[in-house]
Amino acid sequence: MKAKFCRYIAMILLMVLGVSCSDDFLEDKKQYKYYDAEFFKSEERVNWYVNNLYFDFFDAYKTPTAMVVGSYTTTQTSYTEEIGGISAMINPNITLENAADGSGYFGKTLVENPSNDPYNRIRDINVMLERIDVDGATLNQTFRDQIKGQMYYLRAIQYFDLMRTYGGVPIVLTVQTPDKDDPSIKIPRATVSELVNQIVADLDLAAGLLPPKWPASDYGRFTKGAAMAQKSRVLLTYASPLFNKNWDSSTERWDAALAAGLAAEAELTSQGHGLYGSSAKDWERMFYVNDNAFISEAITVKLLASSTTVAPSLQSNNSWERSMRLASQGGQGSGGVKAPKSMIDLFPMASGKRPTAANSYDPFLFFKDRDPRFYRTFAFSGSYWPYNNSLPSTAAPTVWAYRWSTNATTGVAFSMGNDVSSPAFIRKMSSPTVSNSSNFQVSGTDIIDYRFAELILNIAECYAAKGDVGNATTYLGRIRKRVGIPATDNYGIGTLGDKYAALEACLYERRVELAYEGKRFWDTQRWMLYSDDASINDQTNAKLGIPVINGTQRVGNYLHYKNGTSAAGTDPLANARASISVDPDASNFQTQITALATFYTNNFELRSPPTPMDNVGGVATPILWRPNYYIMGLNQSALVNNPWLTQTVGWKDGNGAAGTYIYQE
Repeated sequence: MKAKFCRYIAMILLMVLGVSCSDDFLEDKKQYKYYDAEFFKSEERVNWYVNNLYFDFFDAYKTPTAMVVGSYTTTQTSYTEEIGGISAMINPNITLENAADGSGYFGKTLVENPSNDPYNRIRDINVMLERIDVDGATLNQTFRDQIKGQMYYLRAIQYFDLMRTYGGVPIVLTVQTPDKDDPSIKIPRATVSELVNQIVADLDLAAGLLPPKWPASDYGRFTKGAAMAQKSRVLLTYASPLFNKNWDSSTERWDAALAAGLAAEAELTSQGHGLYGSSAKDWERMFYVNDNAFISEAITVKLLASSTTVAPSLQSNNSWERSMRLASQGGQGSGGVKAPKSMIDLFPMASGKRPTAANSYDPFLFFKDRDPRFYRTFAFSGSYWPYNNSLPSTAAPTVWAYRWSTNATTGVAFSMGNDVSSPAFIRKMSSPTVSNSSNFQVSGTDIIDYRFAELILNIAECYAAKGDVGNATTYLGRIRKRVGIPATDNYGIGTLGDKYAALEACLYERRVELAYEGKRFWDTQRWMLYSDDASINDQTNAKLGIPVINGTQRVGNYLHYKNGTSAAGTDPLANARASISVDPDASNFQTQITALATFYTNNFELRSPPTPMDNVGGVATPILWRPNYYIMGLNQSALVNNPWLTQTVGWKDGNGAAGTYIYQE
């Protein structure tokens, strides 16, 4: 997504510190009158401008569970089954419906604004699009085309995230000058269809201007194939029930999304893209082997740096590695990311079949006979989880996170100091080569924002929605074949009876394949999976046979030593566990799993933590997502500064009146 991030930061620093006042657009870059005609006559300056836009869009993208360009927060992930914790939007004790409760992502105004918010980024893009062919007419045509292609792509993804947040928003395609008396800047909210048409038009322009592949020095910039794949993502969302009340009776939008997906697949394949490798080990490696270099799976990628040579405020390192590593691995680690029980129980069996009692699934011995991706998404007590151990005093890479009683009442202690109230914790997208010398803080592991696997899943879903169960099953099979699931019974998918079963299978596979990659919230949102509500044309859970999320809780459990007590500093299993370590790459992996299962059975039980994973004030609390949350209301500040804008239905405007803007068409 960004070429050689640390190098570009260095360029920005040089510009801030060493150029003349007329060039120093970062010092006061929102004063557009300082962009004189000379500025756009220099390829170097134009590149600086574009690099700064990449920075504004993606600097905050430092963990794969974050989403929404510009801000990149992990809040939406906490609304899903992936991570526990009750926040306001899923708290049954809170109702959000007033303008003061609306999302602030929109920003304050549509015109000049010094903040790094959506419409300011759009304005920056429009400045370049208006002036590159005029003031920069002497620049090389290919150079200008590639600049414009990047601008169209960036504008498209900005409007796409505005669409996913608010539905239709004002479409601004020119540089507006603030003037309270100018009616031309008072642009109303577009319909969702109008906005989608604009996004698609920008992506088509981008695809026509961007190169199929960049030189290695510019790896990470958007390509023609990336624009085409993004179009697939946009049209899939537009075809989904949230925006498409006719999703089940008309295939028109699904047809368009399928055509876009197939076209993107053909283009990307011709440029060497595809599913990376042919094993679960390859599946794991693809997340860390790219290291700012081409990898076939990555359609768009945020490049990150392991360097600390730039100013601390501009360091762009991967924060996910540190957040998920256990305390024992780094000395001062964050303590890991706990996996809710529903996620542990989600992944298929090794055969590809669902984890049910009939298929021999044991929730206590959850690590037995699972999908190969399970062992590379989660770690658990007894699993081998490597890293570059640069601190001699730290523990070996086989992790243990259980507790034992230190007396007969309330005292407990934790193995290796790992207090983790779940028997499994996230390890996906970690790197075995990252050093713990700085507690994993300086990690350069890149984030693959859009994987080829997601494109394959997009195509499968379109086929399913059209009733083409055979092709849907074939595309799903490609995902499973790559990780080594046996081909028997359609890679464990079975025979899908109808389009609803096929759609459920697609959404299930997305939960597994794309877990913890910032995709689950968008799938939950566009399919309206929190509950069924006929008043908003929502019956998708019943049709697809998917249980509603509302009323459920993310549950955590301690793995607890069951055979008595031990002093706080005396681990009762320290010696017994010494020979146990399970490594999915080991030739005797199944023997290791069997030994671990015996060890668990003899020594452990699951106990609920004193404070539930989902709680309010320490009291267990079920999720409640209200129907008006699917599409957010405009915040009070946006409505005050742009009084001609209407509020979203289900939300109140600044005067307390019911919103009238309808997003579903």
